[in-house]
Amino acid sequence: MNPPLRLSARGFSMIELLAAVAIMGVIAFMAIPSVTKMRDDSERNLMISRAEALNIAQASFIQAEGRSRAEQQWVAAGSNAARYTLIRKYLAFSETTLTRYIPAPYVIQFPPSLLTMQKSTLSSNLGIIRY
Repeated sequence: MNPPLRLSARGFSMIELLAAVAIMGVIAFMAIPSVTKMRDDSERNLMISRAEALNIAQASFIQAEGRSRAEQQWVAAGSNAARYTLIRKYLAFSETTLTRYIPAPYVIQFPPSLLTMQKSTLSSNLGIIRY
């Protein structure tokens, strides 16, 4: 004959269940800020990488067109969007517009002239991002 089952052996008690839920809550409370910071850092690093790609595309544009002709086209383009159109074909990955390539809240500002070979300025709502 089988011995009768004890009531405590059939499952978890309410206290054990509440303790497990509390532990998971504490772990989630500690992990969420880290995940959010990692996400923000990865977006920032992506934008820095894309800004660097734009700088390399500028250099490729100068090499392909020649310095004086590239400078004339660059100054004539005037706006960031028009300048992006000039160098877009020199990017390995390029969106159709600059705002899609560098999404908000990030902003890229191309140098006004190519003669000095300055890097583009990358900024966000927190200020200028040095890269």
